[in-house]
Amino acid sequence: MDEQVRLKEQSQAEKDAKKMLEKYDRESQFREHIGKWAWIVTFLGVALTVFHIYAGYFGTLPSQKQGAIHLGTALGIIFLLYPAKSGLQKKQKTVPWYDVILAFTAMYVTYHKIIFFDSIIQSRISGYSMLDTIISIVAILLLLEATRRTVGIPIVIVASVMILYALFGKYIPTQVLSHPGFSFNRVATNLWYQESGVFGTPIQISSKFIYLFLFFGVMLVHTRIGQFFNDIAFALTGRFTGGTAKAAVVASALQGMVSGSSVGNTVASGSFTIPMMKKAGFKPEFAAGTEASASTGGQIMPPIMGAAAFIMMEYLGVSYAVIMVAAIVPAILYFTGIFIGTHFEAKKLGILGLPKSQLPNLKEQMIRYGYMLIPLFVIIGTVMIGFTPQRAAIYGIISTYLVSLIRKESRMSLKKTFYVLEQGARVALPVIAAVATAGIIAGVVSITGLGAKFAAGIISLSSGHLILALFFTMIACLILGMGLPTTANYVVTATIAAPALINGFDLAPIAVHMFVFYFGIVADITPPVCLAAYAGAGIARANPFKSGVTAVKLAIAAFIIPYIFVYNPILVLVDVTALELTVAIATAVIGMMGVSSAMIGFFIRHSRVWERLFMFIGGMCLILPEMITNFVGIGLIGLVWFIQKQRKDDSGGLEQQTPSQVTS
Repeated sequence: MDEQVRLKEQSQAEKDAKKMLEKYDRESQFREHIGKWAWIVTFLGVALTVFHIYAGYFGTLPSQKQGAIHLGTALGIIFLLYPAKSGLQKKQKTVPWYDVILAFTAMYVTYHKIIFFDSIIQSRISGYSMLDTIISIVAILLLLEATRRTVGIPIVIVASVMILYALFGKYIPTQVLSHPGFSFNRVATNLWYQESGVFGTPIQISSKFIYLFLFFGVMLVHTRIGQFFNDIAFALTGRFTGGTAKAAVVASALQGMVSGSSVGNTVASGSFTIPMMKKAGFKPEFAAGTEASASTGGQIMPPIMGAAAFIMMEYLGVSYAVIMVAAIVPAILYFTGIFIGTHFEAKKLGILGLPKSQLPNLKEQMIRYGYMLIPLFVIIGTVMIGFTPQRAAIYGIISTYLVSLIRKESRMSLKKTFYVLEQGARVALPVIAAVATAGIIAGVVSITGLGAKFAAGIISLSSGHLILALFFTMIACLILGMGLPTTANYVVTATIAAPALINGFDLAPIAVHMFVFYFGIVADITPPVCLAAYAGAGIARANPFKSGVTAVKLAIAAFIIPYIFVYNPILVLVDVTALELTVAIATAVIGMMGVSSAMIGFFIRHSRVWERLFMFIGGMCLILPEMITNFVGIGLIGLVWFIQKQRKDDSGGLEQQTPSQVTS
């Protein structure tokens, strides 16, 4: 009977999760019934994945050819899968004739680069023909429409404004931003045929690295690793104070290692963890905020770190191992802050852990399913010893397939293998469209010199003060993040804002790029547009705005730490010794405790307003990797601890709640 109830609850959770994805995740609004065209989609999807595996193992094609196959096939699948308007995916039972025409037209105008590759290369010197211009215009329009369907309208608006800027920049009255303007022919052909536009660095990295790592994540999902991570999380933390919330944080951190979607992570984990948090006594807004903030952190969690980290590698000219290592300490601090925040909230509400009888056994889980971690160790190991990211991804994919054969429930039949190959393409579609459109934005920046003008504007606006320049850049990242996916957001800010900070203030490049990367990510939980928090609120039946505010309070580390590693890049391992790093991590963790306590309003007792202020200042002082500030921070936190220890009442100006009151 209990098993039947569990299966029924699981089935309902899956249905709720699907509804949330369709509502908040544009990527999930695809046609489920496409009739005879399903065979074409399957063929194209499987062929695209097989092509990337083959190219990753035996060597990639010239970047323009590989990018054309990568983008052209993706555009064809997008028009066959995604309807022109949200909501039509449930009404349409097949692919409309006009979308079939758009699909094959998009494939042709992109494959045209391969078919006439030599003549197009020659045209860069002799000039492009009228046919080349027409094809480039049609191709850009189809790319923008495909991006609108898979990602949403904001990024299309940004790209369109950039194209208009390239065409009509001479009419802008502001001297700083104006430029002579270019002809329609030059803008279109530059953006489509040159390597600084659509087929620039972002799409090249997508075709070489990102696709393979996304497919690696799909493979892991189909080996039951998500459930294994949940079980491990509950086995590790479930019995402690507020165990359900802590387990949600740990599970999201683990799942973040293989997935890079804030909304997807929130829905996948939240459909299971949010009801459990509510049942334990946490408020719906807190449950939603916890899951959203933890799931958003998945994009900064090595080894995969979402798609943008691979582009960062190329922009910085360093190995992926350097990016992974630099991201470790900030990621630890991010999740530590959320973990501590859930602890203080649970203490404040009197929420205890789960009985041992209701928790998975850690030893049994590791003995039975520990082998599932092998692919992750393969990925990390091969990258760290110097293999290219492509080769590391290939070895990870191979090891995942071999691991799936160990148990019957995860073993892939021929039919399931084809299904997983197709899913690899489907998961990559929004990323491919987003990075290609981001290439338009980067291309306009390149041909108009907008980057240098933006840099001059930032320095002028901040009057040469670094803190103001960082603040303005943060606001820009958050605003862009409201409408752009993380990858596209990073491409734009890394192209425009990062050079301004690096050249204008002589900062460590990796610290600056991590700065814009972080703030592009936390836009997913920052009100008013915080899609991950909205998705969590939908599952929790909570107020979306309050859920977003709660997520920000829990993820406060993500708003503080980027400033710290720009001012003192010890936390991203620039010019640091082992002793300095150890001290920096230890004091930063204690600092996160102080900041989290201030956000929640509880330490060892309910905190008064001045105590919260002292905890926040003390926490900030400890996060700063300086000896003097460390002593000040420890003194302030120690003072609050001593005063609260002596206080007999626990009100702190607030009404104390008992566990029974909370549960009821």
